[in-house]
Amino acid sequence: MARSATRAAACSGACPVRIPAWRSGPAWAALLLSLLLATAVDIATKQWAFATVAGAPVHVDRDRVLATPPARINDLVPKHQPHVVVPHVLELQLVLNPGAVFGVGPGRRWFFIVFTAGAVLFAVWVFGAWTDARDRAAHLAIGMIVAGGVGNLYDRLRFGCVRDFLHPLPGVHLPFGLRWPNGSREVWPWVSNVADALLLVGIALLLAHLWRSGGRAAATPDSPAPRSSAQP
Repeated sequence: MARSATRAAACSGACPVRIPAWRSGPAWAALLLSLLLATAVDIATKQWAFATVAGAPVHVDRDRVLATPPARINDLVPKHQPHVVVPHVLELQLVLNPGAVFGVGPGRRWFFIVFTAGAVLFAVWVFGAWTDARDRAAHLAIGMIVAGGVGNLYDRLRFGCVRDFLHPLPGVHLPFGLRWPNGSREVWPWVSNVADALLLVGIALLLAHLWRSGGRAAATPDSPAPRSSAQP
């Protein structure tokens, strides 16, 4: 009894009970809200871009995509001029991507389907194991990561490829004559989509959260409180 009283006194105001996120309704609500909203924005912007950017709607047929070699997949997109939103800041151009973000691994559709599903499950595990009920920024970040994975997973299952249309920093070159391995001198030579942006931003926010928190896992309400140096 005396030890319990001493522990309670030592932790009074200094050792608040941390509730893991998976046991918190508001935490799940934040995760699901960010997931649903971000996924809806990704799919809606892809639909809008492929309906308007080329001057006429571009319909992506899954059977034709799967029958086309990855190197020629963009022959299925009509030739069109990029739509300049802000010069040297953002252009819109339709591209079909048979690989992953940055065009990595073209032609490995099923690998990326399985990998994406696993990554989504891992992100949900991080939500439950590494965040607590009050880590709202982390919950929103995980929702963004899952939404990015789900948005591109939807494209791979529905169309056999990922629909891309965002080209940031077009014509802006790397300094000192530097080049990417593909020979491009542009700062950002890839055409991507909202899902890719969600993945990158969400991962950055989550890593920042884990760094600030010291990577500690969420404790359960009945976890023993830390012993102070004064405890026997």
